Amino acid sequence: MSAAPHGRPVAAPHGRPVAAPHGRPVAAPHGRPVAAGYWRPVDRFRDIARAEPDREAVIHPVGADSDGMPEYHHVTYRELDAWSDTVAERLAAAGVGAGTRTIVLVLPSPELYAILFGLVKIGAVPVVIDPGMGVRKMLRCLRAVRAEAFIGIPQAHALRVLWRRGFDGVRVRVTVGRRWFWGGDRLVDWGRTPSAPPPDRAPGSDADTLVIGFTTGSTGPAKAVALTHGNLAAMVEQVDAARGHVPPDTSLITLPLVGILDLLLGSRCVLPPLIPSKVGSTDPAHVIDAVNRFGVRTMFASPALLIPLLRRLERRPDELKTLRSIYSGGAPVPDWCVAGLREQLADDVEIFAGYGATEALPVSTIESRELFAGLAERAHHGEGTCIGRTADRVRARLVPITDDPLPTWDSVRARGDLESTRGIGELVVSGPNVSTHYFWPAGADAAGKIVDGTVVWHRTGDLAWIDERERIWFCGRKSQRVRTAAGPMFTVQVEQIFNPVPGVARTALVGVGPRDAQRPVLCVELDPDADAHATLPRLRTRGAQYPLTSGITDFLVHPGFPVDIRHNAKIGREQLARWAERRLGGGAR
Repeated sequence: MSAAPHGRPVAAPHGRPVAAPHGRPVAAPHGRPVAAGYWRPVDRFRDIARAEPDREAVIHPVGADSDGMPEYHHVTYRELDAWSDTVAERLAAAGVGAGTRTIVLVLPSPELYAILFGLVKIGAVPVVIDPGMGVRKMLRCLRAVRAEAFIGIPQAHALRVLWRRGFDGVRVRVTVGRRWFWGGDRLVDWGRTPSAPPPDRAPGSDADTLVIGFTTGSTGPAKAVALTHGNLAAMVEQVDAARGHVPPDTSLITLPLVGILDLLLGSRCVLPPLIPSKVGSTDPAHVIDAVNRFGVRTMFASPALLIPLLRRLERRPDELKTLRSIYSGGAPVPDWCVAGLREQLADDVEIFAGYGATEALPVSTIESRELFAGLAERAHHGEGTCIGRTADRVRARLVPITDDPLPTWDSVRARGDLESTRGIGELVVSGPNVSTHYFWPAGADAAGKIVDGTVVWHRTGDLAWIDERERIWFCGRKSQRVRTAAGPMFTVQVEQIFNPVPGVARTALVGVGPRDAQRPVLCVELDPDADAHATLPRLRTRGAQYPLTSGITDFLVHPGFPVDIRHNAKIGREQLARWAERRLGGGAR
């Protein structure tokens, strides 16, 4: 055992027995069990469509009324099943089949889910990506997958044509929306009813690739993650277990993957009006309207959506009578936001802070009541942010901090223990939901995976420690650690000390100068009405009280932190570091 911060021991995180993959039944809508053992996601979707054909599957906005509030239409499970059968039939006729990599660039909508389920029904592999990562990065990633089919909105096809050399292998083109100056079919022309019943297909293997998704590339080059049918089946089971096997009933969906999971649990999925690359600009009034109009019971949202929602509820309280659970992800939710939501919502509403990655979702969760039973206070004294215990059948370990490959567990042992970093190491995870390999780039597996016999561990790139109750404490990204002459400093661990200071919206620790001799700088984003002249002295006084932060003497006020595209919540500390270096280089303090 290694020493944890403040002398507490770190429990061996691998001491719990792990159930065999897919070993538990998952509750279907209204309590009907699903047989234990591996099951195909498509078969589960068909079962739900047969059991409740008239149940609303996707409820989606189609414009606005005279008051500017969204108007909605819906697609039932029967209609979505038939529509995806039609997509599968037409794509199969065009030569798309098992293993065909198909780029899908479509906005969240019933069309998106019909396309995804249609591709999966014929064994094709959807390739999904965040277009908000920037055109050049996106095109580089998409060229790397060597796709043979391309399904997208008009803007996506325009890019494909302009950069046609990168898409020479594309032979099937489908436009969702208006087709401009390129060939291929339009999705709307296919209709929504197949011409014949779908053929019986071989069940395949849980190891077959289901989808290729890209990481955001917010803290390093984007990577193509291969997720299997077995990975998705495990995710559904784990989400169901995290909800106590209570059917979701109606869900508010702000991330397409969550929509897939909830459709496989039989939920009515409500899509509020939002721009995927600007989640933080979503009108919270529309969120409240959707919750009340459709009786939403559960919702997933990033901090970028939850913070404006809280501000709206503080100004105009609303009962939100049907809401029973909120799940957050993408970045740590400020504890003041969670506390505020607890005050505004009914006493029985559960608020979960979740943690995961494109390669491993979910990893862990913690409910707000446990967070406020002393854990948030510990975070403000420099212990990091508690992100809870691992999800069902997920195992977590710590490895010494290094940027070098760790190909096998023997190479981990050769690195020694965690004493030099106060018991903090890189978090690695394994489980049936964890992707075991990348499709691209070639060296990604060597840098991001550890082989331990028949088990493959995923290196999260996050720094953490594990307490005696097997709770994970997140301390920051490995790539964003500040490497001073006195040793490493970890971003989230330091920032949580400063964030409670009055007048502070959030902080970001960055390093300026040469590697292993960096100068720690705290960038500060102020509350709208805060005065920098009053706030900065409070920050200096606060920092001087803790050994972790006493060496920080540079505090810079920034007008608004850069954030990631997917969740509008992860702070772009790399950009802030360059900004801080320019400021300090000019003599500003």
